[in-house]
Amino acid sequence: MKKVRTKSVRKEVAVGGQTGSCRQLSLPQVLLRTKAALWELVMDAGMQVLGALLEDDRTELCGPPSRPNPARQAYRHGSCAGEVVLGGRKVTVSRPRVRSLDGHELPLASWAAMSDTDPLDKRVVEQMLIGVSTRKYRRSLEPLDESLQEHGTSKSSVSRRFVARTAAQVQEFLSRPLDSVDLPVVMIDGKRFGDHLLLVALGIDAQGAKHVLGVVEGTTESERACTTLLRSLTDRGLQVERQRLFVIDGGKGLRKAIRTVFGAWAAVQRCQVHKVANVIDHLPEAKRAWVRAAMRKAYDEPTSAKARQRLIGLAKQLEQQHPTAGGSLREGLDETLTIIDLGVTGPLARTLRSTNPIENLNSILETTARRVKRWRGGSMALRWAVGGLMEAEERFHRIKGFAQLPELLTSLEALTSSLDSCTKIA
Repeated sequence: MKKVRTKSVRKEVAVGGQTGSCRQLSLPQVLLRTKAALWELVMDAGMQVLGALLEDDRTELCGPPSRPNPARQAYRHGSCAGEVVLGGRKVTVSRPRVRSLDGHELPLASWAAMSDTDPLDKRVVEQMLIGVSTRKYRRSLEPLDESLQEHGTSKSSVSRRFVARTAAQVQEFLSRPLDSVDLPVVMIDGKRFGDHLLLVALGIDAQGAKHVLGVVEGTTESERACTTLLRSLTDRGLQVERQRLFVIDGGKGLRKAIRTVFGAWAAVQRCQVHKVANVIDHLPEAKRAWVRAAMRKAYDEPTSAKARQRLIGLAKQLEQQHPTAGGSLREGLDETLTIIDLGVTGPLARTLRSTNPIENLNSILETTARRVKRWRGGSMALRWAVGGLMEAEERFHRIKGFAQLPELLTSLEALTSSLDSCTKIA
């Protein structure tokens, strides 16, 4: 077996101004020392640039130091301690002061920009969402020169900034207009945070791109909570009079809410994966595999008539010994075949026949909030959810089968035409 030799670098160490003996440094040690030295260089250069910018601002107002200037707008007034945002924390530095000729303090443009806490608030939120706890926030930052005094890295300070920033994000997120994008598909599913259930709506546009539409907090997938979510979407511009496919997990409250808000304009596809799981939950272990396989085979049929025939036949078989399982299969059976009725096949059909796309989103939310041990109310759950949803949006890709979306749009338009005809006859 060939041995691998570790690269080493010889370095002369100066001791007391004299050159000492040479010693061997491994490559990782050299890289670590180089990184530390580079960071110190960057910090030192940054502080020098800040000082130069502040002095330029002061010179613009007061003129060059020690030079009489009859046209000056203000005069120099020493300096005081101030705080700027640097590397994810507040740092105390010397702030030059300027006063107007009548004695009022004048702001410096560069100082206003550097003391803005918005980048710090954003950094805190990002660190929390990627799993850094409030206790370990300081450790996650780059080292700071010992001569600089830092603030805003304690557990309580980080927590306050996170709460304030995410609370503002919730308001902004839940008021985003929806009238500028056409969304032929909407998926709705729930995600539990402690004792709180969050209903999340995910839209898919005509190009296959995903959009987080809204979220509402409740205790169950009740009709009232679902209606609140859907009403908020229409209030923000989601068109009602447009034939749209809703993909849901099968909750009765959610289905009623869709009918209440969107009426006949909604085509409902109940998740086939949830339906299979609901049926086999009522069966003994020995029979679950073949029932699961039989249902999947039925859902793969090219026409809804053949799929319905297979499923009804299976329900009759189950009802002889397991009537609850048979009844579960019959309940809402037609709505599990909506995507087949619309004539969509291939990858797009596999995408839209279940709520998997939005459940993948829920898994991101679970990862984001995995460090939270105790939920202190629905507002906390909502803040974490919105933060996670915004993080997830940045990683969205188009759905599988997006090239087949024109087929779905054609089928939805046909439903719209038939609905218009019925309205005119009535």
